[in-house]
Amino acid sequence: MMLSKYSANGNDFIIFHSDEKKDRKKLAIELCNRQDGIGSDGLIVILPHNKYDFEWQFYNSDGSTAEMCGNGTRACAHYAFTHNLAPKNMNFLTQAGVISAEVDADCSNSGMVLSELTPPAIIDRNIVHNEKSWWLINTGVPHLVSFTDNIEKFDIDEARELRYKYNANVNIAFIDGKNLKVRTYERGVEDETLACGTGMAACYYRAYTEKKVSDSIEVYPKSGDTLYLGFNGKTITFKGRVKKTFETKWVV
Repeated sequence: MMLSKYSANGNDFIIFHSDEKKDRKKLAIELCNRQDGIGSDGLIVILPHNKYDFEWQFYNSDGSTAEMCGNGTRACAHYAFTHNLAPKNMNFLTQAGVISAEVDADCSNSGMVLSELTPPAIIDRNIVHNEKSWWLINTGVPHLVSFTDNIEKFDIDEARELRYKYNANVNIAFIDGKNLKVRTYERGVEDETLACGTGMAACYYRAYTEKKVSDSIEVYPKSGDTLYLGFNGKTITFKGRVKKTFETKWVV
C-alpha cells in the first residue's frame, strides 16, 4: 500500500486512496504512532463518490474520527489533484459537509491550496472560565476561543480541562496589529499542535464578528507559517502552502 506524508503548516497527515470504505481505526493508530509507525496528527483516506469528486475518511492519531480538519482539507486536495483523482477546482464530502478547494495548477510536491470551509456557527458566546471570556464556535468541528495579551503563555492544563468539559478543541488568539496569532490544543491528538486550520478559522471568526479584524487577514499558528483567511459573506476561506514530504510503501 502506497502512502504519502504531508505537512500543512505544521499539521502532518498520512494520505492514501482506496476503493474500499471500511473502519480504519486500528490502521490510523498504527500509522500515526510517532515511535512505532510513520507518525502524524491524522490519517486521511480518499474514496470515490458518485456525486462529488471524492469523499474522505479522517482519523485522528488516537483512532477517533473527526468531522472536519481545515489543514487536512488542503493536504487532501493537493494529494487528489496530483494523483489525478480530482481537477484543480474540486468539491469533496466530509462528515461536516461539502468542502470546496482550489489547488495551484503549477504545484508538484508543494503548493498553495485554498479551501472554502463549511459555514461557521456560534454555539455559545457567554462562557466564562478562570475569569476569561470564551466563545464556542463550530467551524466544522467545535472550538473554544479566547483572546489573550500574551500568546507565549498557553496553559495546557486549563486547555485539557476545557477540552473535556465542552468536548471541543481549545484556542487562544492574540491580535497582532491587523492580523492574528493562534495556538491550539486539539482533540484526538490531546496536546497542542503546530497548527489547526479549523481552530484558526474559529479565532478569525470571533475576531471578525467582534469587528477586531477585517474580512481578509493573515493568521500565524505556532509553526510560524502564514495562512490567509477571509470571509466571503457565507463562509470562511482558508489558504496556505502544503508540502508532500515523502511517499513510502507500507507492508500490511
